[in-house]
Amino acid sequence: MDLQTIQKLSIQYGLRPSRKHGQNFLVDQAVLDAMVEAAKLKPDDVILEIGPGFGTLTVELARRVRRVIAVEQDRILVKALTDLLQKEQINNVEIFEGNVLRIKNQELRIKNYRVVANLPYQITSRFLRVFLEQAEVKPVDMTLMVQKEVAERITALPGNMSLLAVSVQFFGTPEIVRLVSSSSFWPEPDVDSAVLRIALRNAEELQSLAEVNYFFKIVRNGFLHRRQKLINNLSSIFHIDKEDVRKAIESIGLEENTRAQELSVDQWVKLTKQLARRER
Repeated sequence: MDLQTIQKLSIQYGLRPSRKHGQNFLVDQAVLDAMVEAAKLKPDDVILEIGPGFGTLTVELARRVRRVIAVEQDRILVKALTDLLQKEQINNVEIFEGNVLRIKNQELRIKNYRVVANLPYQITSRFLRVFLEQAEVKPVDMTLMVQKEVAERITALPGNMSLLAVSVQFFGTPEIVRLVSSSSFWPEPDVDSAVLRIALRNAEELQSLAEVNYFFKIVRNGFLHRRQKLINNLSSIFHIDKEDVRKAIESIGLEENTRAQELSVDQWVKLTKQLARRER
């Protein structure tokens, strides 16, 4: 949908786009096409879409896949999307009204699903945490429109890593598909965006890496005080002698004064295994 169409629909349904709820509607067809292409959709796919809005992306997905589950918490937009689907005679879209962060997989009745979404900026980190760390049934992959700065943080390399980067890169491989100007949305946000694709590891691969809960216990505490050395963060939290922490750090080829942002995910995995042995 172009800018004029979105603005007309907003007037028709009495919607004032909410900055608080991240209601910035995509009005650039080229960007929409690029996002759909990046998702590499297949006819038998089951897609979870978050924040479908007026259905710009929803319609494109529904025409290419077997089933779309669209989760929208704004009642006005639920009505608008329902009307659009009826008008377009699209019957493979299920609409759930509510907050996607509070809806369980059992309610959505999904498995072997993929996520394609223009995410409201303010829920990006929480959404990733819920669907990567906590979801009983994790998606196969994700194609997301997110804030450019967040995409760059997620795809960071050692030296500039963050808890968010480690969390996402532990579960999969993220890549920025393309950058998106703020002018591609209405209302125009204050920041640029990016299409981010995350190819996720399967359950067997994750189990072979590390025990997930213990891994994140180590990582979260490693980033507890970013300016402190990793050895100080970890030895002050765990019941491990500081000398043992130093040996664990050096055993994976790092120096004693290393800080959390300098480690790759692979190094975090190796460090976790070393500390697990010493904490027993």
